[in-house]
Amino acid sequence: MARFAQATVLFGAVLVLGLQAQAADRHAGYYYPEPQSTETYKARAQVQADSTRVTRIGFVTELSNQMMRGNPYPPPFHIFAKGDEGDKMIIVSSGPGLYDTLYRMRGLLAALTANARSTPFFQEHGVEDFFTFFDLARLLGFKQITVSGGDKFAHQITLE
Repeated sequence: MARFAQATVLFGAVLVLGLQAQAADRHAGYYYPEPQSTETYKARAQVQADSTRVTRIGFVTELSNQMMRGNPYPPPFHIFAKGDEGDKMIIVSSGPGLYDTLYRMRGLLAALTANARSTPFFQEHGVEDFFTFFDLARLLGFKQITVSGGDKFAHQITLE
């Protein structure tokens, strides 16, 4: 009987830990697999005071719309703002073999940095040669970016 009680307590503890981990990243297993790697990026930009859930969702919507406008082919990746505050950015490859490794995804993030640096905002503030896509995301109030090949690969970046 004592072993049964110990097993029940152990099972309960494992269940609680599992639920806590699931609550910490409820998007893993739905939009992407559990991240195999993580990193923290110390942003050079501060969150803008007027950044809201609406501005973050608007940003990813506009980025998605730009990829679809006038293109005869589907976009190579999809981008979402998730979380209660829309402060978790998710970038997922739209097909096999596109962005299915950390190195390919880093290439995409570098391309997104190049695009961000050409925006009037970066140029007007004189940060086009200093800020990255991660800094732009932090400026908008994103706290996390998860990139995934959509199958087996996922990497998560915490923005501070």
